[in-house]
Amino acid sequence: MHEHLAPFVYYLEVHLLYASILCLAAWAITSVRGTSATWKYWIWVVTSCNFIVPLGGFFDRFGASTLAWATQLRGLDAIGVGLSHRPGVALAVAGVWLCGTAMMLGRLLLRLQADRHDARAGSSSRSPCQLPTLDVPVRFSGTVQSPSVSGFVHPSISLPDGIDHLLSKRELDAVLMHEVTHARRRDNLIGLVQELVLCGLWFHPLAWLTAFRLALYRELSCDDSVIANGQGAYLVRALAKLALPEAPSLLQARASSFMSLRVARLAASQPEARCLAANSLLAVLFAALLLACILGTVAHTAHCFVIRT
Repeated sequence: MHEHLAPFVYYLEVHLLYASILCLAAWAITSVRGTSATWKYWIWVVTSCNFIVPLGGFFDRFGASTLAWATQLRGLDAIGVGLSHRPGVALAVAGVWLCGTAMMLGRLLLRLQADRHDARAGSSSRSPCQLPTLDVPVRFSGTVQSPSVSGFVHPSISLPDGIDHLLSKRELDAVLMHEVTHARRRDNLIGLVQELVLCGLWFHPLAWLTAFRLALYRELSCDDSVIANGQGAYLVRALAKLALPEAPSLLQARASSFMSLRVARLAASQPEARCLAANSLLAVLFAALLLACILGTVAHTAHCFVIRT
């Protein structure tokens, strides 16, 4: 246990250190205005995956010897050594982590089961003439409370019964345009990966920040597709109607999240960030930061762990 636990804990610490640095860097560069919400969304997707996939581990046997600054981080190594010398403490820490992870996984499984039950119980084959021809299946449901996308690999759009009577044709088209963007990108599958990240890293505040920012730009990027087609005003009207007191069941908290920011962007005449140069610079900067964090992980973990007593 002394031989294997200390290096494992040390590598985990270094990985989370650089994943946290990348998260803070992503927060800083995506806070800059004038760039695409879609590009920012994919930056947060990569940031989320970087928490759970130790990219530095794939390269820790290549090139570390050529890095002059490849050293072991003092202080972090002492934690693993201390746990290896105190098996009782190590088991207690592992037990707390497992309990938290089990609770998070249980909550996720219960929600997925409830969503699947609602999808099966409330599906309808009704297809009114207002719906345009789409490459994503659309169904009406008596149990769905707001427009949403269900399914991970083969997504479909679920609409509440009566929404086609509440909204005008153009308003309904704007809602469908937003949901189709979610479906085509497989946002549900990406969201599931993010929730699995939270199950494992429930103790890490920056993992929760990543989840929040990912959800924010997921919605804003879909809104930008509506704005680009000149339908932003109709989506604002649709959101207002869905939030009416006489129709409270048609807008869940999930659909109303980030509402003030969404409405402000939808009211704009053009989507933010049409400049290819600014978007390219954003992507290059993030790629450079990601590479730097990978090299940092390699430099401080590969072939350099020495147990200090």
